[in-house]
Amino acid sequence: MTTYFDYAATCPIDEEALEAYMKASKEFYGNTSSLHDAGTKAAKLLEHCRTSLANLMNVKSEGIYFTSGGTESNVIGIQALLDAHPGNHIIASAAEHSSIQHLLEKLEQEGYEISRVSLTPEGILDIKELESLIREETALVTIQHVNADIGTVQPIQRIHTLCKKWGSLFHSDCVQSFGKVDLASAAPYFDSFSISSHKVYGPKGVGAVYIRPSLSFQPLLPNVIHESGVRAGTVNTPGIAGFLVAADKSVASLEEHQSVIRKRKEYFMELLTEAAGELTVLGGLNEVPILGLCIKGMDGQWAMLEANRKGYAFSTGSACQVRSEGPPQTLLSMGFSEQNAKTFIRLSFSHLHSEEDVKGLADCLKQIMADQVRKVNV
Repeated sequence: MTTYFDYAATCPIDEEALEAYMKASKEFYGNTSSLHDAGTKAAKLLEHCRTSLANLMNVKSEGIYFTSGGTESNVIGIQALLDAHPGNHIIASAAEHSSIQHLLEKLEQEGYEISRVSLTPEGILDIKELESLIREETALVTIQHVNADIGTVQPIQRIHTLCKKWGSLFHSDCVQSFGKVDLASAAPYFDSFSISSHKVYGPKGVGAVYIRPSLSFQPLLPNVIHESGVRAGTVNTPGIAGFLVAADKSVASLEEHQSVIRKRKEYFMELLTEAAGELTVLGGLNEVPILGLCIKGMDGQWAMLEANRKGYAFSTGSACQVRSEGPPQTLLSMGFSEQNAKTFIRLSFSHLHSEEDVKGLADCLKQIMADQVRKVNV
């Protein structure tokens, strides 16, 4: 049986969220755009979910659009902001999620100028560099709220202040922050942001994008009827119902879960005290579930595969980039060499972990490190 430490990639579905999904599948099966009673019934549930989600995040419900997940939400949010601003310059961090990086490549081919801001050695956006790049032509600044590789929380308010000064719009990928940190206090600083269900123990294939209602923009496709014309395709009402149950539980239990995760991370590092000289800790022991480690002289992918063989699952970075060539862009943007960046592994904790789970992971890593030393000395 595998002990799972890859919650930043995806989470098992919460039992109550699964029950809500099944109930909605059976009782609210109508198409929300249909005019008959079954459609009206489903539409009422959908709007209840929209209002509830908006309340959880301290935003207006008319700015919430349900999607298939974080990637689609990022694309819709960024395209909406670009349509609302006449500028042709975009600034992003060099450590954005692959969904945004790929979209930026497409936008660059279409004529947009793209500037990328590095991270400091601590994994925080270099504000001085951002300040030197932003200008009147800057239509959009897109910065991930919580870094998906090392879990650092970015200075959202300072970024917002710079955007407001220059009239630029601000999008944030909040997939790793919703349900993990207090997004409600940060949400007013964004013009658009994305969230995802399966990162908070909800069903996969569901997410949402918030776009500030006062913005005027044209949807990606014309004459679309779903989600106020912003998104094509039949709405996944059962998935949204499950998402809301999971989201509500995550936000309601936020402080409790943060406390547990912080303790588990601290305990884990205590267990690795004797190996501290061989480790570089990235992201710190904060309340975010993600913890990055570089193990001296050890390929991260090899460490991941050895741990998997011993029954422990973690990753070497965001699941959307681990199969691509090269080390995580986050570490390269922090100034790591490619060689050192390849020693990276990402652990992501959960409030569901016991101390025994954490001890088992620490023992596993210590055994892998000891095996490596023996191999070198042979």
